[in-house]
Amino acid sequence: MERAPHAYLTTAEAADYLRLKERKVYDLVRQGEIPCVRVTGKLLFPRQSLDLWLMSHLEGDQASRRLVPSVLAGSQDPLLEWAVRESGSQLALLCHGSGDGVRRLLAGDAMLAGLHLIDPESGGYNEPARLGLGGMRDLVMVRWAWRRQGLLLAPDNPLGIVELADLARPGVRVAYRQPDAGAERLLNVLLAREGMDRQRLTLAEHPSLSEDDLALSVRQGEAEVGLGVEAAARRQGLAFVSLHAEAFDLALRRRSYFEPPVQRLLAFARGPRFAERAEALGGYDLSELGRVVHNA
Repeated sequence: MERAPHAYLTTAEAADYLRLKERKVYDLVRQGEIPCVRVTGKLLFPRQSLDLWLMSHLEGDQASRRLVPSVLAGSQDPLLEWAVRESGSQLALLCHGSGDGVRRLLAGDAMLAGLHLIDPESGGYNEPARLGLGGMRDLVMVRWAWRRQGLLLAPDNPLGIVELADLARPGVRVAYRQPDAGAERLLNVLLAREGMDRQRLTLAEHPSLSEDDLALSVRQGEAEVGLGVEAAARRQGLAFVSLHAEAFDLALRRRSYFEPPVQRLLAFARGPRFAERAEALGGYDLSELGRVVHNA
């Protein structure tokens, strides 16, 4: 049986793959022009990143492209938010929900967008054609993490809420997100799967505009329960009932993948300090972090 190609290439293999001389590859590394990692003093070149790098150089004159601001839009994620700061990426955060991130990416007002939008029909996540991104011929999606979504509850769960059906009980106010947020779409999908009518829920007075806002709403007693990520529950000392595993991806244009803010963020995410933080926050599976899940 034919072996799968190696995910990482040596310098000689990268030179052969790109049809360049090894000296030219070393020059590109020294200039910071080509994606690579250094492991115990040895250079290794991620095959997926080389493919993206090559395609980005085949897409025309760099000078003719509009300058995209160094903004990370879309959904808030506690681990991503921390990594943006700690990595020195110099990305500005503008997290108003996944739907807002899609619009800003299309308009060229954001370099990346964090997305976790489930498709109600297929159950898949972040499907470009279903999000209105199918026309972006240079769209790339990079897996950030799998996250646990579930019910955020007051400490010690005094009402004994253990399943989605409990949200319809009398006296239970439900914190919720804005209409185009990924968590709000997921809530509607989960309710539909359980055959529950959303009209039966008693909703909080106002929508929560971020994961942390929703957790704080429960913490302060403005609602008894809300759907959100485990990391947000832990940050506010809340109880958590796991319901669903979801994919959280970073969407960007191919050329943006090689911009210094993005490369600094992804390089930091490969380090041990990042893994330790993810473990401390809770609710993350990083086994696919950095994998290119879509390359138009």
